[in-house]
Amino acid sequence: MTSNIQERLRKIEELYRNNTSLISRIRELSHKLLDKLRHKYGKDVKIRIMNFCGTHEWTTVYYGIRSIVPREIELVAGPGCPVCITPSYYVEQCIKLGFEGYRIYTYGDTFKVPVVRPVNGCRSLEEAKARGVDVVVVYSFLEAINHLRNEPKNSIFLGIGFETIAPAYAQMFKMGKVPEKMYFMSIVRLTPPAAEYTLNICRRRLLEEFGSEPLFGVIAPGHVSTIVGGEAWNFLAVKYRIPVVVSGFEPVDLLLSICEILRQLLTGDIKVCIEYSRAVSWSGNLYAKRLMAQVFKVKDSFWRGIGKIPESGLYLRDEYSRWDVFRMLSIKDLDETTWTKDVPGGCKCGEIMLGLAKPTDCPHFLKSCTPSRPLGPCMVSSEGTCSIWARYGSTLLLEELARELGI
Repeated sequence: MTSNIQERLRKIEELYRNNTSLISRIRELSHKLLDKLRHKYGKDVKIRIMNFCGTHEWTTVYYGIRSIVPREIELVAGPGCPVCITPSYYVEQCIKLGFEGYRIYTYGDTFKVPVVRPVNGCRSLEEAKARGVDVVVVYSFLEAINHLRNEPKNSIFLGIGFETIAPAYAQMFKMGKVPEKMYFMSIVRLTPPAAEYTLNICRRRLLEEFGSEPLFGVIAPGHVSTIVGGEAWNFLAVKYRIPVVVSGFEPVDLLLSICEILRQLLTGDIKVCIEYSRAVSWSGNLYAKRLMAQVFKVKDSFWRGIGKIPESGLYLRDEYSRWDVFRMLSIKDLDETTWTKDVPGGCKCGEIMLGLAKPTDCPHFLKSCTPSRPLGPCMVSSEGTCSIWARYGSTLLLEELARELGI
């Protein structure tokens, strides 16, 4: 553990020392913009900038971005981790099917995600595997397909993810590569509808509690936006007058994105800005979007700890129903009568993913819930907010380094 901390500090120090001038200029710009915003909106102005990507939150925490920006700017993590938002019910169904003799294909993080209602005493697919269930961890849908061809058996693929992975799923179906013995459980979720839902919840809650709401900005996910494009976020700027910046993942990317949001709030020039222009276009990947539309249909879907978000999930179209686990194995999908909050008692994963709480607000954080023994879903994945905060959350040394470098 000590060597990991030392290596992290070495990387951070190298980054900041090699870019001291640039980061200092960006930091100075953010303070100047904030001074002008104080003049425009009052000295008590608060600005809440929300991200919807686990990698953005990782960069923010790992590199101590919160210790660099003005304290009036609150950087908040939204629902940006596909493992965290996968309802417990679907994992429970996979464990149940595994005990009935089906092979379960899953990604590494989903392998460890804890369920709310243990199945045959198992709290996760990992525990089910230890009890003899045939669970195979894979890196991709294609790997699962190839494995099944070599070792045929009735199988379930637990297909989680956001728009980034959906085209890869769609491509396999479109090309006829999916074996007949493979049943697909689609837990693919869409990020823009979740962003809208989350922002509305935040604004309403803050208005109820404080009688006013801060200025909002959004750092849109770079990976997702390579598929959906900058235009997918335009409704936030047009309908809600919220500045949006599609950002890259380097610390400088995030700092520049924060400054652009401040600039838009100051000038009133509210729009979607693509900072991550080296990978993202306005229209996105047209081929990938066309594939998704041909294979999947959009439906209301449930998100763990959050609830139903309208038109936020992808399900297989009728043409591909013979691979649909829900239809072929008569598994009832979640609805308002069967969904529960599906987090352990006292767990604040739902509030954390909605930006209404921080990991440190949770009574389980780093007590009964740790990266080595997660209780809630946000502690499992490397993209989960609680996991990121638990591993890299201390900023004291980073603040000391920033002071030494004069940034």
